[in-house]
Amino acid sequence: QVQLVESGGGLVQPGGSLRLSCAVSGSTLDYYAIGWFRQAPGKEREGVSCISSSDGSTSYVDSVKGRFTISKDNAKKAVYLQMNSLKPEDTAVYYCAAVAFKQSCPLYGMDFWGKGTLVTVSS
Repeated sequence: QVQLVESGGGLVQPGGSLRLSCAVSGSTLDYYAIGWFRQAPGKEREGVSCISSSDGSTSYVDSVKGRFTISKDNAKKAVYLQMNSLKPEDTAVYYCAAVAFKQSCPLYGMDFWGKGTLVTVSS
């Protein structure tokens, strides 16, 4: 059973930065694509970024391109989301999730989910 625990959320002013971490236990990262998702109040959950299981290729939703960077450390079994130039519309609960043997992170096809960490962007 794979477990994921997010950390690093908090309150930040517009234009600021946060780094989210996703600690993975129960399996090596080699087998799983890891995605970051978010859900804002009153809105549906959406995919933010994904890093594939094989070659580490990455993808981003258009609204965060150029501002967010996903990375992973296989030795530490951790995936990170560096978020820069944060905007109020980035406010949401951020989740990491894992799916086995895939190059993408389908919202309704992920195998395991963390419980989320809250990011609030406000002055």
